[in-house]
Amino acid sequence: MKSVLHAIFGSGAMLTIFLFWTSTLVSEIFLSVESILFVKRNIVNYGLVLLVFLMAGVGSSGFSLGRGRNGKLVEGKKKRMPIIALNGILIMIPSALFLNFKASTNEFDTWFYVVQAIELLVGLVQLSLLGLSFRDGLKLAGKIRRVSH
Repeated sequence: MKSVLHAIFGSGAMLTIFLFWTSTLVSEIFLSVESILFVKRNIVNYGLVLLVFLMAGVGSSGFSLGRGRNGKLVEGKKKRMPIIALNGILIMIPSALFLNFKASTNEFDTWFYVVQAIELLVGLVQLSLLGLSFRDGLKLAGKIRRVSH
């Protein structure tokens, strides 16, 4: 059951980050200022709560599943999780709050776009790290074949 919850939390976190990333990019390239504000407001008001819940779930279930286990795949997952957490706490959450504030005051200035670029870049890093952990989890569960070199 723990592994099923871990997979649900991890998949949900990846999907949430992907939705934040794509809705941000689409709204800023193709849609109106009102749409950008809508996206920023909803990420802060609803999305962050969901994402923090999912990340806490994937972290705690992963820690529980990894207890007493070792090996290259488990160690890789254990090394990535603090990076993912720190990126979220130190970069992603403050950026989302800052961008929401700037959008709500209609200040689409240089700082808005600098922080937005950083947030999008770190979002790709987060998706990549979560994707690597997802892949390693599938290998650990025997869902995909391990390739030995």
